[in-house]
Amino acid sequence: MPVYPFLQIDAFTDHPLGGNPCAVLMDTEDLEDAAMLAIARENNLSETAFVRESRVATAAARYFTPALEIPFAGHPTLATVLALFDSGRVSLNGGFTHITLELKTGIIPIDVYSQNGKILQIVMTQNKPEFLATYPPAEIMPLFGLDLNDMLPNALIQTVSTGTPQLMLPLRDLTALRKARLDIAAFIDLRSRSDFFSPHLFCLEGLTGEGQTFARHLDVPPDLPEDPFTGSATGGMAAYLWRYGWIDSPVFIAEQGHWMNRPGRAVVEVIGPRQDIQAVKVGGSAVTVLRGSFFL
Repeated sequence: MPVYPFLQIDAFTDHPLGGNPCAVLMDTEDLEDAAMLAIARENNLSETAFVRESRVATAAARYFTPALEIPFAGHPTLATVLALFDSGRVSLNGGFTHITLELKTGIIPIDVYSQNGKILQIVMTQNKPEFLATYPPAEIMPLFGLDLNDMLPNALIQTVSTGTPQLMLPLRDLTALRKARLDIAAFIDLRSRSDFFSPHLFCLEGLTGEGQTFARHLDVPPDLPEDPFTGSATGGMAAYLWRYGWIDSPVFIAEQGHWMNRPGRAVVEVIGPRQDIQAVKVGGSAVTVLRGSFFL
């Protein structure tokens, strides 16, 4: 019977039971796609990461939701990196350690900051953002139970990708964000003829006073109806906000998940001028909450 070591890690939080949980299975070179998808459904988390050896990076990983494989995701990246150190497969090099992770989107640079052997912050450098299709607000807003007055005035609804394409939906304020409700059937129809994976709704207000943005990330079954914290979409959101002049500084704090009782926080930095963004850095903490074995 094959046995795979696994860890469950809460990402974008510095304490257990916050942020976004991710299951990370190690030594999965022999697992086929169908088995990985079945395991992701068994875990029923927003993503499960499958770690394997790489010839071109420190390690490789593949990410599956309960519905499908996705090329890139932020919270599984933090979880995978912590799992590599937690399991002893990679060692810290003083207070700063640089590694790389081979994903479907390519080689992702990772900077790990630590103190006295404890990892404090994991920072990924996401790909150069792509600004893709735009959508008429009158078509999109009703899919979320919202009207045109709920949208951030004079903003675009657009797909942005730093590895996985996400629909950026900027809203007026926290009140508009909180009342959003997804029309599942209508959304599935739209996505079937569109260029994005899932929608990222956000506003230019933090919830705690520390953050500059707050967001919600919605989806449809068999994926979870809402994601506690989405690092890839946060990267796309940051690129969007910087490109179109909605933020004055390329460095800010993004918050998400508090209304789900899973508060998450990321430090975000956009690299490059507004019209020629080169990359986005998204960093956060992560904690291990489970260790065990997966029996197949």
